Amino acid sequence: MLELARISTPQEAGESWPPDGEAGLVAGLASTAEEIEQVQRLRYQVFSEEMGAVLHGCEDGLDRDRFDPWCEHLMVRELGTGRVVGTYRILTPQGARGAGAYYSESEFDLSGLGEIRQELVEFGRSCTHADFRSGSVIMLLWAGLSEFLVRGGFRYVLGCASVPLRDDGVTAAEVYRQAEAQIRGPGPKVAPWHRYPVERLNHSLPAKLPPLIKGYLKIGAKVCGEPAWDPDFNTADFPMLLTVDEMDERYRKHFGLDALLAEGLPALGNQPGGKA
Repeated sequence: MLELARISTPQEAGESWPPDGEAGLVAGLASTAEEIEQVQRLRYQVFSEEMGAVLHGCEDGLDRDRFDPWCEHLMVRELGTGRVVGTYRILTPQGARGAGAYYSESEFDLSGLGEIRQELVEFGRSCTHADFRSGSVIMLLWAGLSEFLVRGGFRYVLGCASVPLRDDGVTAAEVYRQAEAQIRGPGPKVAPWHRYPVERLNHSLPAKLPPLIKGYLKIGAKVCGEPAWDPDFNTADFPMLLTVDEMDERYRKHFGLDALLAEGLPALGNQPGGKA
């Protein structure tokens, strides 16, 4: 694993440490076939076993698809046990050309992004182990993603924030209500191939923004289009676009982006991941 970020003590996490008392967590890019398989196994556990998603061709307990060989796989490992407890999948413009498309293009028409696509990195397949959802893992994942962006010289990030529909769309309706001004406002936009009919939902019922979407909005990401319906995951997927140099100043400092930009670190390389 190519290390990108680390938390060594509970004090660095700024929160209650996991009850097993392990010494820390480390984030980095998977560099072996074994590490990629560990990531895919965690994804299967979260998406299929926990969320009930229909994962085609994944009968062996691994969540994998045709995009995986073209992606970098960010992972958080628990020091001491070696468990992989969090992950993000990263698809660079080079990787997207190799794969023939971005994964998001299965749900959205990206033509509205124009020239942005030349500098666009796609984040996806994010998940965290059920025992590690108090904040430290996602903090490390975002720190690793931030360093990846700066080292690669990428300016734009696209991802899908998935909202489960098990509550009959109540949460999706609240996300849409809070994001409608961004969806209809100026700026680059994408369009769903199969739009989720959010206007038919009951917008009067109380709901909270999911933590991941709330976090994206806090750092400065914007909802850049109407939600798409993903029947396999039974989710409404909201497209999120982040411009790195427009990221909220507090979070640029928190994740070390300002320092990394000042250092002018060399790129991690132009080869897509998953070759091991």
